Amino acid sequence: MNLAATHFAATPLSEAATTPGFLSPSGVEIAFLLVGLVTFGAAVVTVTTRQLVHAALWLVVALGGLAVEYLLLTAEFIAWVQVLIYVGSVVVLLLFGLMLTKAPIGRSPDADSGNRPVALAVALVAAVALVWVVVDAFRTTWIDLDGPAQGSTKVTGEMLFRHWVLPFEALSVLLLAALVGAIVLSRKNAKEARD
Repeated sequence: MNLAATHFAATPLSEAATTPGFLSPSGVEIAFLLVGLVTFGAAVVTVTTRQLVHAALWLVVALGGLAVEYLLLTAEFIAWVQVLIYVGSVVVLLLFGLMLTKAPIGRSPDADSGNRPVALAVALVAAVALVWVVVDAFRTTWIDLDGPAQGSTKVTGEMLFRHWVLPFEALSVLLLAALVGAIVLSRKNAKEARD
């Protein structure tokens, strides 16, 4: 009995108490899970609705939910980039495109191709593959929410311009080429329409 008492006195914190547990979530983890469920629901509604404007608005909810998830992961810079670029630019561009092309506001039966079973199968396979890759890559990784911020502007800038500068520049050249190509094609079609 005395030997057991000295053993427990020598190790006041057991190994189980020092490692994070799955069944003892904190408030941040619960909020992360709840926001993730709302984001997943908004994404499902985005791809299943038959009204284009409603799909664009649900996309705003899904992308906003991702920004909140980044905030909960202490990646404030990435969260604001998500809001400014995706919610502020891409969705607005999508809505302007819908307005300029005079797309139907209500239900669009011609937007449904009838390939829902194939699309669902491909989506499920892609989701399983993505979850498997992420779980396998980060199986033993825990985010220290009390430590230094990993998503700060300094850390993100160092990672971007130290390790990812060549793909970043290649992508910018590719986007510039696509923009020039779109301008050339639109001018050619406008000239043919005048003739």
